[in-house]
Amino acid sequence: MSRVINTNSPTKIRNQNRRLIAEMMQRMGQKPEVDDEVKDMAAAMVFSLRAIYETCETAAKAWEKRDYWIKAERFLRDWRWTKTSAANIEDVIREEAWELMPQLLMEMFPRFVDVQVKTLTKKPIEWQGAHKRLLAQEPNVTPY
Repeated sequence: MSRVINTNSPTKIRNQNRRLIAEMMQRMGQKPEVDDEVKDMAAAMVFSLRAIYETCETAAKAWEKRDYWIKAERFLRDWRWTKTSAANIEDVIREEAWELMPQLLMEMFPRFVDVQVKTLTKKPIEWQGAHKRLLAQEPNVTPY
């Protein structure tokens, strides 16, 4: 039997989601009003932020197994903002409080400064229908 190599490491998944969010933030900044695409992008951000936090939990569990408790806790603390931001954006979407979205994006912006977006490579298919999927789910009520 040969070894199974997982090419989708938590770091790779985290970086892909960060790139997607950075591109969506740029596209949302160019929109003059909230339309269906903006709603889909906002919902896709919620899913991406959740995925980022899940990868962090996976990495932290691996470090805890090796008794790197402090490193695991520090890492989770550094990325806890993703869980909080996802909950805040989800609240904006569910309450239709779109006037709060620019402020949330501005709070998140410094976290994505290191993501270089020279050309938009993500296709709208990656976020189409995300708004409908999010509203079909039960609300996430625990940001911490």
